[in-house]
Amino acid sequence: MKSFSFIFNFALFLLIFDLSVAAQNYDPSKVKKKAVQLYNQALEKASDGNLAIAANLFLRCIEADNNYVDAYLSLAGVYGEEKNYQSSVEYYEKAFALDSDYTIEFKLSYSINLAGLGRFQDALNAINSFLDKKPPQNSSTLKAAQYRKRSYEFAVEYGKQHPDSGYVFAPKNIGDGVNSAASEYFPSLTIDEKELVFTRRVNGINEDFFYSKKKYGEWDIAQPMAGDINTEQNEGAQNISQDGQWLVFTGCNRRDGFGSCDIYISYLTPQGWSEAINLGGMVNSDQWESQPCLSPDKKDLYFASRRYGGLGGSDIYVSHLQPNGKWGEPENLGPSVNTPGDEQCPFIHADNQTLYFTSNYWPGYGDDDLFFARKGPNGAWSQPVNLGYPVNTINREGTLFITADGKTAYYSSDRSDSRGGLDIYSFELRKDIRPKKTLWVKGKVFDKKTGKGLPSSVELIDLFTKELVSKIQTDETGNYLVTLPVGKDYAFNVGRKGYLFYSDNFLLSLHSPDSTYEKNIGLQPIEVNASVVLNNIFFDVNKYDLKPESQVELDKLVQLLQENPTLKVEISGHTDNAGTAAENLVLSNNRAKAVVNYLISKGILASRLTFKGYGETKPVADNKTDEGRAQNRRTEMKVTGQ
Repeated sequence: MKSFSFIFNFALFLLIFDLSVAAQNYDPSKVKKKAVQLYNQALEKASDGNLAIAANLFLRCIEADNNYVDAYLSLAGVYGEEKNYQSSVEYYEKAFALDSDYTIEFKLSYSINLAGLGRFQDALNAINSFLDKKPPQNSSTLKAAQYRKRSYEFAVEYGKQHPDSGYVFAPKNIGDGVNSAASEYFPSLTIDEKELVFTRRVNGINEDFFYSKKKYGEWDIAQPMAGDINTEQNEGAQNISQDGQWLVFTGCNRRDGFGSCDIYISYLTPQGWSEAINLGGMVNSDQWESQPCLSPDKKDLYFASRRYGGLGGSDIYVSHLQPNGKWGEPENLGPSVNTPGDEQCPFIHADNQTLYFTSNYWPGYGDDDLFFARKGPNGAWSQPVNLGYPVNTINREGTLFITADGKTAYYSSDRSDSRGGLDIYSFELRKDIRPKKTLWVKGKVFDKKTGKGLPSSVELIDLFTKELVSKIQTDETGNYLVTLPVGKDYAFNVGRKGYLFYSDNFLLSLHSPDSTYEKNIGLQPIEVNASVVLNNIFFDVNKYDLKPESQVELDKLVQLLQENPTLKVEISGHTDNAGTAAENLVLSNNRAKAVVNYLISKGILASRLTFKGYGETKPVADNKTDEGRAQNRRTEMKVTGQ
């Protein structure tokens, strides 16, 4: 996978050409004069960056003298620089066949091109051959060889631990709607995958933000982002929030900046994107901050920084949004993620647990590799995992964006079918390096009586651990979006002062539906006869002992009664029509009583509480279906006094 161009050091070949090397069969002084003339012309073109012309001239050198070893070596070097690894390897091998002693120094470059083809065992054999021949004690050459050897050893071992599973790495150019003759990079999508935001280098100089909408499965013609976000200055390294309402990005050398590059934010308004706001001296320092990424709930901001006090050149930090709306002091992610090297390009997936990033220090294939780490229950990060070949290559990798389903990744590359410069591609991610599949629920909270949108609090709680997974505020008109990583059962609560809370659940531990959810929620004002279904009160079949998962909902009910000390309520139990009517009446009454007993145990006065079982007498759905019967088995709360 290629995100940035990696240039082989052509000067290495010129340096080695000038070395006095004992020849075995090859004698440079006996090369035909015409071939030497062409060779000098080719070197000049290569030095000027005209690689295609240089390659053609080197081929003519070989035609003029097919024993011209230096021409084979230099042509191999040019092909390597163009990332034509196959041709590079072929011409190195032709040179080696002519004289194995004269060419030994080139085994290092040869090994790099073998690795470029994914032939890591062959690359390791080549570098070992080079080191066994006692290369010159030039420290930089020796260090480079030893570094490559470690990379190849890692790659060989990784291949043994991850045998071929039939996975095919097949990046697909996402098309002319997005990609152009200019460079496009830093792809970022909304959670529903309907909008793509990216950076385009306009006129080869200025960086601006563009967006494209998906229509009929294809990306529409990209347009500059509306509003005041694009300026005459460069904007780049952006990330759009999962709900499409915020955009964080990097701006450099601006008058309101604190350091060389700072992090800014823009908000979507009816008039388009707002003028960018510097996130201030808490997030930004007098050094370099860049590559921001928002968590799905917009509560955490991940970014790369070279600020003082870090563990290496560039570290990854996170800043948490405070209750007052300001960003808190950034926290270094620590040695589980950061190293003495450079860690950059953080991307936190919609599951809010899996962090992807690049590092040039953790063991890998060379230069910057992509890794992921998972956040544990206590917030600690796991040991980073290399994404492996062919996602990682011998060259520098960059930003990766992964969709909510965990299957599809987007990145920028200059592959052979690029429309020009960097283009944006998508590919299927290998199963063992995917984040957790994540669904989501979105909708609008409104007053059930007036229909007016209500700014409200939305909570997602793990029913098993009782831990708060996510807590967000809707926007001013009541719109919300909450992500749901599969594999857990969640309580979903929506509340606002002066209203009965709304509860629901998403039971995703045993099944993983493909659909997402849309829930428009009407909140009941607190008034006599207002009622609400308590969807997270659980009992075993034909029993009335409260299951542990019920505690989340029960404590919400306790909180409501504590915040409204004059409120009186009735707890009612209801069943489906399975069993006898008499049995159902007793069961529902005992279940309602169990809830009241819990409330009393938490300090709520018994005088404020009544309970009653209605059995199967008040169905809300048809008892002929499983779904209908499930709706009829319920616990309700009704306001009886204020």
